[in-house]
Amino acid sequence: MPIIGRMNATAHPLPASAAPAAGLAALPLKRKLTAIAGLAALIAIVAASVMWSRQPEYRVLFANLSDKDGGAVIASLTQLNVPYRFSSGGAAIMVPEDRVHDARLKLASQGLPRGGTVGFELLEKQKFGITQFQERLNFQRGLEGELSRSIQSLAAVHNARVHLALPAQNGFLREQHKPSASVLLELHPGRTLDRAQVAGIVHLVAASVPELSPKQVSVIDQTGALLSANGESLANGLDASQLNHVRRMESEFSQRVLDILEPIVGAGNVRAQVTADIDFTQSESTAEQYRPNQGAEPAAVRSQQVLESTDSSAATAQGVPGALSNQPPAPATAPVNGPAQPTEAAAASRGGGGAAARREAVTNYEVDKTVRVTRNATGTIRRLSAAIVVNHRRSVDEAGKATLAPLAAAELENIDALVREAIGFSKERGDSLNIVNAPFTEIELPKETPLQLWEKPENIALARDLGKQLGLVLLALIVIFALIRPALKAISRPPAPAGKLAARVDDPVSLPVPAGAQAAASVPLRQEDILKIARDNPAAVATVVRTWVGTESKGA
Repeated sequence: MPIIGRMNATAHPLPASAAPAAGLAALPLKRKLTAIAGLAALIAIVAASVMWSRQPEYRVLFANLSDKDGGAVIASLTQLNVPYRFSSGGAAIMVPEDRVHDARLKLASQGLPRGGTVGFELLEKQKFGITQFQERLNFQRGLEGELSRSIQSLAAVHNARVHLALPAQNGFLREQHKPSASVLLELHPGRTLDRAQVAGIVHLVAASVPELSPKQVSVIDQTGALLSANGESLANGLDASQLNHVRRMESEFSQRVLDILEPIVGAGNVRAQVTADIDFTQSESTAEQYRPNQGAEPAAVRSQQVLESTDSSAATAQGVPGALSNQPPAPATAPVNGPAQPTEAAAASRGGGGAAARREAVTNYEVDKTVRVTRNATGTIRRLSAAIVVNHRRSVDEAGKATLAPLAAAELENIDALVREAIGFSKERGDSLNIVNAPFTEIELPKETPLQLWEKPENIALARDLGKQLGLVLLALIVIFALIRPALKAISRPPAPAGKLAARVDDPVSLPVPAGAQAAASVPLRQEDILKIARDNPAAVATVVRTWVGTESKGA
């Protein structure tokens, strides 16, 4: 049977310093574990945020390395204590941004990456007892590797291989063979080499090998196309320089037509193609002409010889016979002033003597010769053929609709005259010109819509970084408010006042009492009995406590 008992319980307030400890001890085990888990999660979130903020940006150190070079670079980075990563697909090795240049310099001092080729460092590992043939072969391999590295330094060249044919030298001069070389280039996608760059590669290889002529160097690309002409004739009997000259001339004529017509018909409304037939024939003629030395023009004298002689043995007796004529002649005198005295020979001649005189003259004249050497100019234009298409004139009506109309006959005549003057049209040369006025076919391309603000790559990267930060902050707030805050509120809850902690049972409350305790029904229940009742029937005890709490709340 139930008993009517009265229980007086007075709770003494705890000291303020012992209140949190007492509150923590009073928490259920589940609540304690939840609070500890929340605190650990908060510490982990803070640590992850700090580590993520301190994580450096990685940049590409080397890309597209061979497996051998990649392994050597990674081994060196490990020795240098430089952290590294692989990009997606393992095509590149990445290191922290602030250590890219330092790592490259240190790896370069070690000769990395080698690019799969060996240079003159091969000669540093000569074995004892090596033969002359092996020594020459190692030198050739080292020279090929050095040339390959030099060519790979060009921006457009991805990889290069050089093959040298170095004949063995012998003592017979007539049997000496000249060296030759072949270069295989692998260009980067979308890259090309112009003629000057190819010529530079040819001369680089030729200057590195003794007695190697540039004509003996062949350069091809990864598609097998020959890049170096080497002075040999190509298609149509023209070499590379002549083909380039033809293309340049045709391009210049086409550009002349565009420059003269676009201001009239509008940009993009004219197309021009000019074909030039250029004569590269080389001819030389030498002519010698001789002119006679007759006529009014003076002749050039090369040499002249005159011979005069007189024979006095045939002279006859002269004068009056007698003693006077037998007298010797008076001595000749040469007065200082006055006329010269005639000599005996002169006197005899004046007297009509019989002395014989002879005179011979030989004159040699220069041969008049003209030598003329004529060299015909190369690269002259034999014939021009021009084809020009002009678009219809575009006009917009009042409704805003675009219409196309053909050009008038007078406009086409003006265009024809302008083009003839622009390209130097020659009827005697057999040039041809064809101008057609036709509407162009327009293909409407899809308009490129500008990227929205959220579609730009830089904004996406910024949003990704901000999302990581905000996600960490949101996760930390969830842990704080869901796990840690309830535990802190339970611990820091202040104790109730002493008057409210005095629990007395003023009204009789019926509690179930065991059968053995019915005799002591009129005796107040002891603490041991109350605890036993609470263990045996906790639902009833909970109802009593609920009733007490409700009664005290109403009294307050």
